[in-house]
Amino acid sequence: MNRKTFYLFVGPSLIMMLVFIAAPLISVFIGSFYVTRSVYEDVTVESCTPGFTTQTCTTEVRRKPIIKDNGEVLTNTVFVGLDTYRTLLQPERVKRAFTQGQWLEPFRTIDFYKALRFTVMFTLITLPFVLVVGLSIAMAVNNCVRTLRGPIIFVSLLPFIITPVIGALSIRWLFIGDGLITRGLEQLTGQDISMFAQGWTIELLMLFYRVWHVAPFAFVIFYAGLQTVNQDTLDAATVDGASRWERLRYVIVPHLQPLIIFVTMIHLMDAYRVFEEVIGFSSEAHVISLQWLTFDYLTPDDSGNRAISRASASSMLTMVGIIIILIPVLRRTWREHRTGA
Repeated sequence: MNRKTFYLFVGPSLIMMLVFIAAPLISVFIGSFYVTRSVYEDVTVESCTPGFTTQTCTTEVRRKPIIKDNGEVLTNTVFVGLDTYRTLLQPERVKRAFTQGQWLEPFRTIDFYKALRFTVMFTLITLPFVLVVGLSIAMAVNNCVRTLRGPIIFVSLLPFIITPVIGALSIRWLFIGDGLITRGLEQLTGQDISMFAQGWTIELLMLFYRVWHVAPFAFVIFYAGLQTVNQDTLDAATVDGASRWERLRYVIVPHLQPLIIFVTMIHLMDAYRVFEEVIGFSSEAHVISLQWLTFDYLTPDDSGNRAISRASASSMLTMVGIIIILIPVLRRTWREHRTGA
């Protein structure tokens, strides 16, 4: 392929990446160092009590936002450097808690660390379940009767086809209050069950939903990989007396290793941006994520103001977290590539 043809193929994709990925990232990064505030002015207000002979007037100075001719509030953008990140991370408060031996206090009282704790836990706990459940379904479908594979594949893919928010709402309706499963459990146990009254039960439901929703994606990838396993190698292992577990461990899993790494990377990037579960389960009072925290900063408050600077800083820290959590996988992939080369 000559250079001109290469540029014609790569050019459109490169332009789209620059416009829709690089430019917004740079804009968000710059925006995290600036704060836009309303401009206020001191206004002297005189108030008088009703009356004719005993009327009393007092004056006081009030701060009011300056209104422009078009009716909008006058704002001023100021460079604040790392102050926004300090506001999010609150290093002085964290240091004081660690000094007093209260290691878990920041994860209970500071929004960013509460969101970070759940996001990291959610990502790392769901990953092995997604891999194991996806591979188990793929192995079961691959070994079942050929006539049943179509219906089983269709049923297995249904959770992945459902819109994430709709799926989360469906699980919530099954367990909340007088939900179908909750009422069944209450009749079996004879006790009142409230799955949404405490944070840990909500987190369990979120973990269950994510595995239920994403495992079909891993199943499709692994099932496709199983079709390329060398049957002669499997037959030779069977003749040598290898058990089903040994064939899985020493033949199938090494063959699927690139696909396992691929599914791992996709899941880590997607799960670290957990958002639909928080919205679908309405868990803001107990459980929040980094992505939801960014969304909350962008939501106008009662005065119509949005914390765009803090939202930008939260987004950048989320991206840094994704990069950090991907480093071990990327290093292993690079090391295997170098060894194979």
